[in-house]
Amino acid sequence: MTKINIKIGDLELKAELNESKIAKKILNILPISSKANTWGDEIYFKIPLKEKIEKPVKEVKKYDIGYWPTGACFCIFFGPTPVSYGDKIIPASDVEIIGFLITQDYEGLKKVKDGEKIEIEKGGI
Repeated sequence: MTKINIKIGDLELKAELNESKIAKKILNILPISSKANTWGDEIYFKIPLKEKIEKPVKEVKKYDIGYWPTGACFCIFFGPTPVSYGDKIIPASDVEIIGFLITQDYEGLKKVKDGEKIEIEKGGI
């Protein structure tokens, strides 16, 4: 696991990326700067990496970080999306889990607006 820092406006988060091929490729292109998009309780943003996923999942857990190949996006899941049902968190389409948030700040994540600057860099705790 490799630690990263995610900054969205005034919100600063710590996360860990797993050892998947996609997570390693993302680490190699850090730092990344992009604009946040929101979709329910998901924040996603385009990154300069277009990859096929090897371990697709249709359901994620709260605070999972995923890579969405359809949009070449980094995704932060922290609650239900518009297609979720019951207590399941469902992405728009298959994603690959590449890590998870260590800083679990639901209220801070809820305040993120479309278009806010988002930055990811390698980091520690």
